[in-house]
Amino acid sequence: MMLIEPSNTTIIYRPITENDLPAAHALSQALRWPHRLEDWQFVLRLGAGFVAEADGTVIGTALCWQQRERHGTVGMIIVSAQHQGKGIGRELMQRVLDQLGERCTHLIATQAGQPLYERLGFQPTGTICQHQGTLTGFPATQLPAGASVRLAEPGDLAAIIALADRGAGMSRGDVLKQLVTVAEGAVLERDGQLAGFALLRRFGRGQVIGPLVAPDTDSAKALIAHWSDACAGAFVRLDVSGDSGLGDWLAQAGLAQVDSGVAMSRNGAPEADPALRQFAIINQALC
Repeated sequence: MMLIEPSNTTIIYRPITENDLPAAHALSQALRWPHRLEDWQFVLRLGAGFVAEADGTVIGTALCWQQRERHGTVGMIIVSAQHQGKGIGRELMQRVLDQLGERCTHLIATQAGQPLYERLGFQPTGTICQHQGTLTGFPATQLPAGASVRLAEPGDLAAIIALADRGAGMSRGDVLKQLVTVAEGAVLERDGQLAGFALLRRFGRGQVIGPLVAPDTDSAKALIAHWSDACAGAFVRLDVSGDSGLGDWLAQAGLAQVDSGVAMSRNGAPEADPALRQFAIINQALC
């Protein structure tokens, strides 16, 4: 589909390809997003999307990810500054929503983007707080008797996926199988059973911890603290739910809150297991 701007510039919308990623990366850099080209490549391998093009230049992007038959996520919604306010973002969003169909769809909205998403049928479901900084060391944590944290092993993957599904309220198997190829894992064992996990991987300016699923805040702290030695003195990021109870504790470790977003859903909302929580998301695209 082509649209004509008032300036007579033709806007072309087409599926995004691997060849578009350097231009997409440049758009995100202009917004001071931390994503590396490798981070763009990773999320595109998992999903699909569209670009808006003007005079042969990519001026906008939108990606989406199918979380099996019932759920999907949307992210990497960018329109260059000089082309904003012309309906390009809405057109890109409509295209990825059409691709997801009637799936319950989730995204993390910026304050600027929230009004558009509300007009497209999204409703707020919570907040996400971005914590990051140079890690100085996590405060001491204590687990109850019978609980411990260890490195994940290949044989833990099925249990990790099951926990991720329950904690997020949607199928995460396809995403997790790809994440573990670029991440290390820590698991929480309680009475011989896996009860939580946290993944650590390279992203943006340093390392990111997420997703993180645990039964309670103390368990979540223990899983994060497992990475204290590996990340000491490094730049670390976590995107945690606003009601996680982790904010002050993370700030004590040098990971201040630097931003926040609104979690939103369309066609319903996630139905997470009340006995588990996703304390930290994968990222603000894959959620």
